[in-house]
Amino acid sequence: MKLRDTLSLAYRTIRSNKLRTGLTVAIIAFGIMALVGINTAISAMKQKFTESFSAMGANGFTIHYKEWRMNFDGGSEVKKQKKGQRKEKRSNIGKPITKLQAETFRERFQYPAKICLSMQGVRDAVVSKGDKKTNPTVRITGGDENYIELNGFTLAAGRNLNSLDQQSGRNVCIIGTDVAKKFFGDNPEMPLEKVIRVNNLPYRVVGVLESKGSTLGMSWDNVVMTTYNNVRRFFNSNPNASFTIQVKVQDVKMMEGAIDQSEGIFRPIRRLSTTEDNNFMIDKSDSVVQMLLRNLSFITLSAIVIGMITLFGAAIGLMNIMLVSVTERTKEIGLIKAIGGRQRNIRQQFLFESILISLIGAGFGVILGVIVGNTFSLFLNTGFVLPWEWLLGGIFICSVVGLLAGLYPSLKASRLNPIEALRYE
Repeated sequence: MKLRDTLSLAYRTIRSNKLRTGLTVAIIAFGIMALVGINTAISAMKQKFTESFSAMGANGFTIHYKEWRMNFDGGSEVKKQKKGQRKEKRSNIGKPITKLQAETFRERFQYPAKICLSMQGVRDAVVSKGDKKTNPTVRITGGDENYIELNGFTLAAGRNLNSLDQQSGRNVCIIGTDVAKKFFGDNPEMPLEKVIRVNNLPYRVVGVLESKGSTLGMSWDNVVMTTYNNVRRFFNSNPNASFTIQVKVQDVKMMEGAIDQSEGIFRPIRRLSTTEDNNFMIDKSDSVVQMLLRNLSFITLSAIVIGMITLFGAAIGLMNIMLVSVTERTKEIGLIKAIGGRQRNIRQQFLFESILISLIGAGFGVILGVIVGNTFSLFLNTGFVLPWEWLLGGIFICSVVGLLAGLYPSLKASRLNPIEALRYE
């Protein structure tokens, strides 16, 4: 019997048992769908994180007063102190960066770089115009003339904030696309020089931002930007509100020098002695992305475990089906042996059946996984994601599952006595 004939016979046998084959294919497809779908969604999340948090590129860093922590494992926000590490004075721990400290740093920092000072206002502002108003979900952000560039925003219309806006703290603002569309439609020119009310305070719109999408459920377009002096005056309800300092150098090769100079300048500003550790953090622009990607490995591991458990169950089911098939076709096996069929041909036939069922399940699972994963990517406004390593890995895993599940039944079938097999009823 030729290899082509063995494959053809295996395929015809699979088609003749549609219900049994369909159930096994469905179990395998579900396991591969979970594996590929979750990892496709994770790839989309990684793409979105990189786009959203690496706006300054590899040549920027941020100074803030406490560590950013985003854990999926329920860990504490503050790292445990390492053995041998110097203790900080309690009076220096958790002190926000004040306006005076931030502006003093900007004055003293002489490195060739762009500096942005910013602070967050409220996250539940209501914007209104006439009888229309938004939900209390609009974020108020205060910055300076470099805020838009260093945070990856682009103006769709109008102008940027300028030094006069900053010094006077007057009520001018730049609005995100969600706010602009709510009151003025899709034309980005319409809101310019119009007056809106933010928490019942009048603001003149001087610019409109291009859409930036959302990250981790937070929309970058549902925002009102004004100067940090204005935010301090009207939206600084948090007594622990701190300034953030962003620095962007001209070339990535200048990063280490800029970071060293920043630390040397900021320590005296924060009144630290030579024996004290820093009570501020300096993070490179891509450090948040790297932290999030490390945490996403936990979700990846969960997807692998779910997929493997499902595939293990599918392998057991597939082996049972193949054993039942051997029992049902005992007489057929005896006939094949009686006309000269070899044990190898019998083994190949049952192995091919098992592998074909697994590969059919893998095909459906991969397609469904890509669809499910990219459905999630639509909510993140990312491009089409195709994780080739997981697609090929899923097909390979299914091939191994089919091979292992069909190994014992094929050996059992090939060792049947042809005389007893022909007499089997």
